[in-house]
Amino acid sequence: MYFIVSLLILVSFCIENVQGKLPGLLYPSESPTRERKDLSGIWNFRTCPYDDQNKGFNEKWYQKPLEQTGPVIPMPVPSSFNDITQESFIRDYFGWVWYDFEFFVPERYRSNSLRHVLYFGSAQYSVMVWLNGVHVINHSIGHLPFAVEVTSNIKYGLLNRVTVALSNRLTLETVPQASIQRFNDSSMYPAGFFEVTYPFDFMNYAGIDRPVYLYSTPVTYIEDITLTTDIEDKTIGVINYDVDYGSSNNETPTCYVQVYNKNRTLVIEAKGLKGTIKIDNVKLWWPNLMDPEPGYLYTMKITLNSSRGQDVYYQSVGIRTVSWTNTTFLINDKPFYFRGFGKHEDYDIRGKGVDIPTIVKDFNLIKWLGANSFRTSHYPYADEIMDRTDENGIVVIDESPACTLGTFGDELLENHRQAMAEMIRRDKNRPSVVMWSLANEPRSAEPKAKEYFRNVTSYTREIDPTGRPLTIVLSTSLDTDHAAQFVDIIAVNRYYSWYTDTGHLEVIQIQLQTEYSNWHNRYNKPVMISEYGADTIAGLHMDPPFVFTEEYQSALFYQNFQGFDKLRAKGFFIGEMVWNFADFMTYQAYTRVVGNKKGIFTRQRQPKMGAFLIRSRYWSLAKEIDGAHIPNEILNCPTR
Repeated sequence: MYFIVSLLILVSFCIENVQGKLPGLLYPSESPTRERKDLSGIWNFRTCPYDDQNKGFNEKWYQKPLEQTGPVIPMPVPSSFNDITQESFIRDYFGWVWYDFEFFVPERYRSNSLRHVLYFGSAQYSVMVWLNGVHVINHSIGHLPFAVEVTSNIKYGLLNRVTVALSNRLTLETVPQASIQRFNDSSMYPAGFFEVTYPFDFMNYAGIDRPVYLYSTPVTYIEDITLTTDIEDKTIGVINYDVDYGSSNNETPTCYVQVYNKNRTLVIEAKGLKGTIKIDNVKLWWPNLMDPEPGYLYTMKITLNSSRGQDVYYQSVGIRTVSWTNTTFLINDKPFYFRGFGKHEDYDIRGKGVDIPTIVKDFNLIKWLGANSFRTSHYPYADEIMDRTDENGIVVIDESPACTLGTFGDELLENHRQAMAEMIRRDKNRPSVVMWSLANEPRSAEPKAKEYFRNVTSYTREIDPTGRPLTIVLSTSLDTDHAAQFVDIIAVNRYYSWYTDTGHLEVIQIQLQTEYSNWHNRYNKPVMISEYGADTIAGLHMDPPFVFTEEYQSALFYQNFQGFDKLRAKGFFIGEMVWNFADFMTYQAYTRVVGNKKGIFTRQRQPKMGAFLIRSRYWSLAKEIDGAHIPNEILNCPTR
């Protein structure tokens, strides 16, 4: 079947790349030498029938406009496709869908001095792309960008057509995983009936979720930039840079680097493709509320000169250090305590589609809360979000798409390694990213998990040029887990008085202290709680507190806060992250009332009672630990 063959092509593509160094893939920013054409808009869209998933391939839909192949519907890009229509078939669709979009390319793009790249911010999950009927690229890791040069495939001065075949089918070999169960009893089920089992607790939103660009660069171009930073004598900022270039000839270009401060004043210059820059009286990148000016960014202007022209790229850089001991996490040699949450890219109608207004709203809420961090649960987030973390001083634990892995085979391992390589390639220069999370809640008690995570952690350390610490967010017990031994920071999810001992708030403090102390005593590493919380229906009240009410969520928070403070006093507990920032959609289940309701905000970003308690808690911690000034309206709200 073509469906099977095409997936094998995509898998082999990943394995081939992961065995060698990935080519550079800079974000397609505009500059004096680079131009970007946004292909966002209304695309054509259609599904394949479940009983003929190969239909689009067999009929070669990519060779003509999609509307000539049969009925199409309009589909916004970027957006998930699931919630756009009134059809449950599309909302729950699990298979191959097809998109196409037509656009003009100006005649002036035809030039021997230019190359043109088709760039996708991401698409979930397996993708095949054609331009003007010619196959140009495959990709099979969701939530991460991919691109291909298409200079020779463009019709200059004419209408061009990009066609995308996309499958959201997950298997036990993909990252993340899913499984299908088919029911053949015709007396109980219609023909072809199947059910998908997702081990993860969020909606399998799919589609072209991030922007698509046609991007132009000179033929001799800056391909990649790798930065590491350091601090000398407390006042000297150090930037180590390494510039990779691409070229169609053997000429070695010259490289000039200029560093500008936030006021766009030139600070220092350097020459060479690789080097070290030192800035006196440096302004460091600090997390939110640790400094009056958090998230300070310099701008590096990198200029490449060759006989074939010039290329210019602007790269933001935050100068900071990350280090850790067996008890402490440090940023710029100052102890850092994580106060944040897990999030999701999850919005009404657009699903995981990039939504700029909501992104801006979220960061306003993050700062209103007095938070300083979040985890990109459970996949890498859009560049548009990550840019805001750099600029606002919001610390990020950057998580791969490997959520709730339950089996540990060789093919899965290669895909997992590929995901780590692509995530590090994209985010390695971000000052906000202080830790790589390799997985969330894997079934790490399984015997095969030991060698699996030994391999993944070893590989990640090998390819990471920055030396960031590693974590795996755990949910198994201390005595059965096989993964914690390989990481630098212990992060554990626990839902005391919710999934266990439901309704018994009195167990929280003692269980917290016992279990998290045991994790530290076993491994002698810093420990944090990466998830805790309770489902809460906004507007549902009962006193004394009862499960699912706003009072219960707040009472559960309060008991956890008491336990956290006792753990902090022991000296090894480095952070607390509530689950979740906002309510989010899940698949249909009798345990979920239109999604997961553990958010401190509703899906529409309105606060529940617990949000005010978290706000008071986080601002109080900011004052105690970082000397921040607490807003007047929360001075007298007790959280401890």
